[in-house]
Amino acid sequence: MSQLMTDAITRLAPDHGPSAPSPEALARGLHAIREHLGMDVAFISEFTAGRRVFRQVDAARTPCVVEAGGSDPLEESFCQRVVDGRLPELMQDACQNAEALSLPVTQALPVGAHLSVPLRLSDGRVYGTLCCFSHQPDLTLTQRDLATLRVFSDLVSQQIERDMVLQEQQAATRARLDGALQPGRMRSVYQPIVDLVARRVVGVEALTRFDCEPQRPPDQWFHDAGEARRGSELELHAIRLALRGLDDLPRPLYLSLNASPQTVLDPRLTQLLATQPLDRLVLELTEHEEVAHYSEIARVVNPLRRAGLRVAVDDAGAGFASFRHILNLAPDLIKLDLSITQHIDADRSRQALAIALRHFADATQGRLVAEGVETEPELSKLLQLGITLAQGYSLGRPGTLAQALTAPAGPRLH
Repeated sequence: MSQLMTDAITRLAPDHGPSAPSPEALARGLHAIREHLGMDVAFISEFTAGRRVFRQVDAARTPCVVEAGGSDPLEESFCQRVVDGRLPELMQDACQNAEALSLPVTQALPVGAHLSVPLRLSDGRVYGTLCCFSHQPDLTLTQRDLATLRVFSDLVSQQIERDMVLQEQQAATRARLDGALQPGRMRSVYQPIVDLVARRVVGVEALTRFDCEPQRPPDQWFHDAGEARRGSELELHAIRLALRGLDDLPRPLYLSLNASPQTVLDPRLTQLLATQPLDRLVLELTEHEEVAHYSEIARVVNPLRRAGLRVAVDDAGAGFASFRHILNLAPDLIKLDLSITQHIDADRSRQALAIALRHFADATQGRLVAEGVETEPELSKLLQLGITLAQGYSLGRPGTLAQALTAPAGPRLH
């Protein structure tokens, strides 16, 4: 077997990597099998609605009579006859086979050597075929060549099945998202952000709850929406719902909204925020992945900031990405991740990191907000470290806006 063919099979093998092979890997594999067998054309076909549809084609010369996306009647094809046994899988010279000669295409192309094997799914269904042919006969082809084609077809079948499962999952995800976006399926809850010195609420963060099936954490809904390339759509809907509470939020309290970098770059967010009192809003960047182009985010956000919008970076300390956000965006608020605030009263490393971030915030004229604060000792230690803004269950759980505004300011500090 040629090195080209070996590489192609390796790339398509299920254990080659953590993710499914790319369409480019499949194309390279199809090219490799055609070259390895010395054929003029190789293609993958699908049988659907009585037709043979060419899903992927590799040809030695272009233009080629077989084109990806094209189709023809299944009954008039070599493929159907190979699958039902009327034609052998290997023909060194198709013109020597009476059944093949009964098809006009055999002499019209012409078809010389021809190899074809079914693409079978795990449940036994025939998806289509993997075929190669040359315009001239090739008497050197052997059963060993056919065996090589079968090995490749097994890998292609596995890839096709993985793609089909993925498409079904994506369709189910889209259906769930369509349901969530219906009226009454999503709602906003608000969690108070408290000034620990003044013991009063200074703002609220809007969070989203889903009142629909399947029951799952909100972050899973947003993750699935991102995977389905509908993350901005879902986030924008959540932001619209959150903004409904702004009229009932007394001044000078602010409303904090969550948005991923992808949503920040969506023009619909700018249009939405442009109609709001920006001096009462904080935009929290909620992304754990590295951002490629901070300049684009700055281009969108800076005019809004000049009009009064404040920017926060969420989950500081949770990973390297959050530190990149801080350095590149110079946020007005830095939200200290709960992985740092929890047990901060008993952990000097957490205390040291919190102090460093507080100094950075002071130097850049920002404020530090501790998230996930749950105990009195944590509150006391945060105050000792000079961190005066916090939110967490000890200060108020997410609830209605009225509940957020009347939430107790937390346990009494000594």
